[in-house]
Amino acid sequence: MADEATPDVTILGAGIVGICTALSLRERGFSVALVDRDPPAEGASHGNAGSLSPWSCVPQSMPGVWKSVPGWLMDPEGPVALRWAYAPRVLPWVLKFLAAGREDRLPGIADAMLGLTRPTVELYRHHLAGTGHEGLVRDSVYVHVYRKAESANLNALAWRMRSERQVPLELVTGEALREVEPALSPEYEAAVLIKQQGRALDPGGIGKALAEKAAAMGIAFERRAVQALRPAGTGWTIETDAGPMAAERVVVAMGAWSGRLLAGLGVAVPLEAERGYHLILKDPGIRLNNCIMNVEGKFVASSMNAGVRVAGTAEFAGLDAAPDYRRARVFARMAKRMFPDLNTEDTIEWMGRRPSTPDSIPCLGPVPGHDNLHVAFGHGHTGMTMAPKTGDVVARRIAGETLDIDMAPYRIDRFG
Repeated sequence: MADEATPDVTILGAGIVGICTALSLRERGFSVALVDRDPPAEGASHGNAGSLSPWSCVPQSMPGVWKSVPGWLMDPEGPVALRWAYAPRVLPWVLKFLAAGREDRLPGIADAMLGLTRPTVELYRHHLAGTGHEGLVRDSVYVHVYRKAESANLNALAWRMRSERQVPLELVTGEALREVEPALSPEYEAAVLIKQQGRALDPGGIGKALAEKAAAMGIAFERRAVQALRPAGTGWTIETDAGPMAAERVVVAMGAWSGRLLAGLGVAVPLEAERGYHLILKDPGIRLNNCIMNVEGKFVASSMNAGVRVAGTAEFAGLDAAPDYRRARVFARMAKRMFPDLNTEDTIEWMGRRPSTPDSIPCLGPVPGHDNLHVAFGHGHTGMTMAPKTGDVVARRIAGETLDIDMAPYRIDRFG
């Protein structure tokens, strides 16, 4: 870009959040460049479980969750794993995570999450229009399955939080559940259906389709590894492995790597690389009609173009540790128990790093004390779902437009 005019906005990170932000800025007339060491849309959201949930409003930290953690850590098929050498480093984040799960904090967190998730299907369809890939988003329900009917309790706190926010729910049991998902084992007696959902047939494919659209709209993609960010007059210098880049305004959307970059500016944020795994069963022999959440196992199964994807788990090992693909392979056994006719022979393993804040709310907007620096990261388990509205919000803020949501819950300095 040395021979070209400096763009109005330079976005660091070409994942789904960066791409959606770029599209929303370009629609407002800004010139935009995206910088990433990897090709577009190959980060955490590439491995998403497929749910595009307008109704995501229940954070990861809930009252009493700490009671389950020791059992999860001891279980090789449990939903949480910790590399013990990393425990001292993750402890401060864990303490903030537990504090975020106090019941008095939940309403504000739920509303902040819903502010970003509610328009997701509508906005994806807007961005995909004219790409030829509109069919990658399907209408769906989100099926939360339980082995025992009595466990599907709509009076439980998480379901009450949804009901209070007018989430469309239905409890089904027995044969009614089998009509929704015929491949499900009869051992599962009940499910709660979250209606008016979307699902992605290829999460990474959506990102790549939108990246192609962005390029056609004149958005530049720079393949560089970002190493540091330094103030330069009213703008910024971005240090990369291919030399420095000048920038007027910067949006940091580097997912789990965002905290490391900002630390170089003295900006501290509790951001954890919460590592998730998935397993694609390439020749599954069955078809799932919707995204299916195994509530006890805390993983999701969904039919996609590549096969049945089973995704979940939260591994705490830091940004740089090598993957432990045993965390992906356990999904074959767990999914086979859910779907007895599932063929688990031909598989693809994957690991990605979710950028997780303690309160499940991303950091969005300007960075106090640093002119022309904005952030858009920390979406945790809901990055794919929150990305389109995140892009809209950040673009509106940069353009000086009136915002339709309160930005206070998303401030980067809210953790003190």
